[in-house]
Amino acid sequence: MAREPLDRLAESHGIQIRYKSELGEAKEIPDAAKSALLRTLKVDPDAGEAGAFDAAEHRPALACALPEEAAGHKRWGVTCQLYALRSQRSLGIGDFEDLGHLAEIAAAEGASFVGVNPLHALFLSDAGRYSPYSPSTRRFLNPFYLAIDALPGGPEALAAARRETPDAFAALGGELVDYAAVGTLKRRLLQAAYGGVRDGLDADEDFRAFCEKGGDALRDFSLFEAISAHMREQGGAAGWHGWPDAFHKRSGEAVRAFEAENADALRFHEWLQFQCDRQLGGAQRRAKAAGMAIGLYLDFAVGVSPDGAETWADPDLTVREARVGSPPDMFNSEGQDWGLAPLSPRALAERNYAPLASAYAALMEHAGAIRIDHAMGLARLWWIPETSRSGGGGYVRYPLGAMVDAVARVSQDMRCVVIGEDLGTVPEGFRDVMHEANILAYKVLYFERWEDGLFKAAGEYPARSLACISTHDLATLAGWWRGADIRLRSETGRQDEAATARDLQGRARERRTLLAALDHEGLLSPEWAAAARGEGELPAELGQDLALAVHRFGARTGSMLFAVQVEDMVLAERQPNLPGTMDEYPNWRIRSDVALEDLGADQRFQAMARALRQERPETA
Repeated sequence: MAREPLDRLAESHGIQIRYKSELGEAKEIPDAAKSALLRTLKVDPDAGEAGAFDAAEHRPALACALPEEAAGHKRWGVTCQLYALRSQRSLGIGDFEDLGHLAEIAAAEGASFVGVNPLHALFLSDAGRYSPYSPSTRRFLNPFYLAIDALPGGPEALAAARRETPDAFAALGGELVDYAAVGTLKRRLLQAAYGGVRDGLDADEDFRAFCEKGGDALRDFSLFEAISAHMREQGGAAGWHGWPDAFHKRSGEAVRAFEAENADALRFHEWLQFQCDRQLGGAQRRAKAAGMAIGLYLDFAVGVSPDGAETWADPDLTVREARVGSPPDMFNSEGQDWGLAPLSPRALAERNYAPLASAYAALMEHAGAIRIDHAMGLARLWWIPETSRSGGGGYVRYPLGAMVDAVARVSQDMRCVVIGEDLGTVPEGFRDVMHEANILAYKVLYFERWEDGLFKAAGEYPARSLACISTHDLATLAGWWRGADIRLRSETGRQDEAATARDLQGRARERRTLLAALDHEGLLSPEWAAAARGEGELPAELGQDLALAVHRFGARTGSMLFAVQVEDMVLAERQPNLPGTMDEYPNWRIRSDVALEDLGADQRFQAMARALRQERPETA
C-alpha cells in the first residue's frame, strides 16, 4: 500500500510512525503527533523537504572495551544510592569520602565494583531539586557530594560552623535526607572553605590546569551556577526559564556584564568542580588500591533538565519544543513525561557527536564501568511536543551506529566497560547491535521470565550482561516478597482495590515460581523445596536464608557481572524511588538503615558477601 505524503516525510526525518508496545502490540501514532513532531524538528508538515535519515550511519563501526580485568572472570559488586550512605562524619547526606569508604569495605569482602546513582550536577542554589535523573548537565558533578572535612580549609570551616550555629547540624540525623537543611549548611561550608583558599588559587598549578582542560564548558557551567545563585538570592528561580529575558542567552549583554563583574563567583564554582573531580578520582583510586578489578560503576542519565546549564549554554544542542518520556503501557495508560530535553539529532550529526562523547568522557574519567540509563535512547526516544500530553508523542530515531560509535570510541580510549539499561519497550534488533558493540545488557531477575511466567534458568542469562535482583525503581527483594510495592501503588492512589487484590494474588504465584527456579538450581532446603511444589505455606516475610538463596541464583547466572544492592544485603524493605509519584513517597530521600562504620561487621552484609564469594570465587 502506498504511503501517505505525511508518513513519508515523517519517516525521512527519523520519526517512527509505527512501533511495537512492550506487549508486542502494533501501534501507530496519529497524524496530529506526526505533524507536531515534524514541527519540533523545524520541518513544515505540509511543504517541508524530505530528510536524510535513511542515509545516516545505522550500524556501529566500533565496539566498547571489555578489559581483561573486568571480563576475564565473573565479577560481583555492590550498588548504592550515594546520598543514602550514612556515616558519623558526613553531613546528613552521603559524600565522596563515604563512597571511597564503601568501596574499601566491599573490596575487603571480594567485590569488584561499587555502583552509584548519577552524580551529575543538579542545581546548587536549589537543593529541593534533588532527583539524580533530572540533572542540570551531565558534563559536571554535584558539589553537594563533596566531603567538607576532606576539602582544603574544610575542617576549619566545620569547626567554626559547629561553634557558631550548632542547631544547623541537628536536622541532619533523620531517616530521610533533609535537602533543605543539607543544602543551606553545605553551601555555607563550601563558601567558607573556598574563602580560606581563594588567595592562593592563582599559584595552584593543578587548579589552573583543571580550568584549562575544562575550557569553555567549565566556564559556561560556572557562569550559569553563579547567575542561578544570584537569582535565588533575589527570590527568583534556579533554572533559567524563570530568569529575566535579558539573561536567557549566554551571549547576551546582561550575561556578559554579569560575567565581568562576578569573576570571584565564577571561580568559586570552578573550584567546586575541581574539588569534585579530585574527590571522585580519589574514591576510584581507593577502590582500585583495595583490590577492585573495576572500581567505580557510574550512571549516565538519559537526559537533562530543560532549564539547566546545558540547555542554557548550548541551546541548539537540545530541542526546546519537546520533552522526553515514554509511551502508554500497561502501568501508565497515559504514558510518562520525564520532563527532560531531548538532544537534537541534527545538532549531534553536525558536530560529529562530539557533545555526547565529551559527556561520556567526563563520566568515564574516574570509572571502570558506566551504565547508560534507558540505553534505547541510543536508537530512539519518545518525544512529547510541547503542546501535547505524554500519549500524544512519538518515537524520534537517532542514527544508532553513530550514537554507539560515540560511546565506544571513548570506552576504548579509557578502557571502560559500558552497560546499557535495556528495560521497557525495546526496538527490534536493538539488543543484537548492543551485543555486537560489547554493550552489556541489563538483566533484572524480576523480569527475566518466559511468556508463561516461569523464571528463566540461571544458564539462560547471556555472558555479555550485568544481572541484578532489583533496581532503584523497583521493590527491594524483601519488599517484593511482601508485596510492599503493590501496597504502595494502592496507598499512593495509583491503582484501585480490585487491582491491588489481583496483583497481590499474582505475587503469591510469583513467589512460588521463584522458589521453583531456585529449586532447579539446588538452592533450597527440603522444607522450601516442598513449598515450591505447593506442599507448604510460604512465610509472609523474607528471611535471610531465602534472600541468600535468591542472590546465589543471581550470582550463578552466566552474566559477566552481578550487582547486589546495599539495601538487599541488609534486607531493607523500602525502595529508593517509586516511579509515578512526586510527594506521595519520599523518592531519593531514604537513608541507609546501617551506618558505614557498622556495615562491614553487619552479620547480614557478611553473610551475603560470603555467599557471593562462594558463587563467584574468582573475585575473592
